[in-house]
Amino acid sequence: MVMTLTSNQWHVGIVGYGEVGKILAEDLCRDGIKVSAYDIKLDGDQARPLQEHAAGIGVTLALSSADLATRADLIVSAVTARETVSAAQACAGAMKKGAWFLDFNSASPAAKQRAAKLVNWGGGHYVEGAVMTSVPPYRIKVPLLLGGPAAAELAPLINELGFNAKVASDKLGVSSAVKMCRSIMIKGMEAMVIEAFTTARAYGVEDQVLASLKATFPGIDWEKQGAYFFQRVIEHGRRRADEVREVAETVREAGLTPWSAQGTAERQAWIADLADQGLFGQKGSEEFARSADWRTEADRILKQIKSAE
Repeated sequence: MVMTLTSNQWHVGIVGYGEVGKILAEDLCRDGIKVSAYDIKLDGDQARPLQEHAAGIGVTLALSSADLATRADLIVSAVTARETVSAAQACAGAMKKGAWFLDFNSASPAAKQRAAKLVNWGGGHYVEGAVMTSVPPYRIKVPLLLGGPAAAELAPLINELGFNAKVASDKLGVSSAVKMCRSIMIKGMEAMVIEAFTTARAYGVEDQVLASLKATFPGIDWEKQGAYFFQRVIEHGRRRADEVREVAETVREAGLTPWSAQGTAERQAWIADLADQGLFGQKGSEEFARSADWRTEADRILKQIKSAE
């Protein structure tokens, strides 16, 4: 098959139908773009919510990554960080010749380079993408840095579809390095806030700690920021832990020992484990990970710790 040259006539395939994949699909479908999607959860007992969402917005669900790749002019890979290379491999052999593969995943430069070799070997055009902030507030307009030899060609094409992409480099790995280094700070702050605020709550000194933080960083509303960090990690801690393990690998590739990144990954994963155990309520419910007061979640954590002693 020869792919359509006009991007607004493309068939877009989304691999990974989680939070990001659903948002992209909603915005693309709203603008009349044909969208297919595949997620490994479609093969298990979690398929029904994905099927209902897809049916509600007009997304066609594929039988596999390869099935999706045979029909897509542009594949957007939005899987977890640890699945970056395997997702590219699953699509590479079945892609249309000349089709695009946009890697949205938070993976190390080396992982992106391995994924690129697979896609380019299969006759596709691989472009790495680095998502530079949280997707939900911006949706498809989230700031996106592109990298690789084909990035300059793809940028205007996907911007016509509604994306907000800029080219960072024609060298693979640069965009990912920007994203990974940023995540050392952002995901690290999340882990530090949860650890510091929960510990302060245990000692009954949270008001003094927040007052001190406000005095040092007056531009930040620490109550709201704390609540937001707790919400995001409780809801997405597993994905964040996977990402920060890729961050740690990026640090290693630079020749440093990733002490901070390793600790961040462990804290994020620990919160994810507690969420899986139901500590913060039922996943998928309207109340899950939506408390406006971080103290509610900190108290749940402290109660869990005491009961385990």
